[in-house]
Amino acid sequence: MTVLTEQEFRVKSDEALENARRSLLPLADAEGFEVELQNGVLNLVFEEPSETKFVVSPNAPVRQVWVSAMARSYKLAWSPDLGGFALDGETLPRLLERLARQFVETS
Repeated sequence: MTVLTEQEFRVKSDEALENARRSLLPLADAEGFEVELQNGVLNLVFEEPSETKFVVSPNAPVRQVWVSAMARSYKLAWSPDLGGFALDGETLPRLLERLARQFVETS
């Protein structure tokens, strides 16, 4: 496991949140939810099928990006092999897309 310095983590986590935001925009437009990046925190805001928010935030002390979605917490660490933050081989954008689709389709 690669340990990032605090500065490396800040740069990479900012890039990861911006990349995730951009990759989710087409799905957000199609499914009618908002993707907001403010103050270093990414929010996915759903009004339908029920009011819900997914929160994606960097956690500098442990060098992880944390996702809170659908009553679960996901903790993604930097993966040099994947070039991004990942959990069990699933990158942040893919995780968020999967969770967003799951929420929209099952609710």
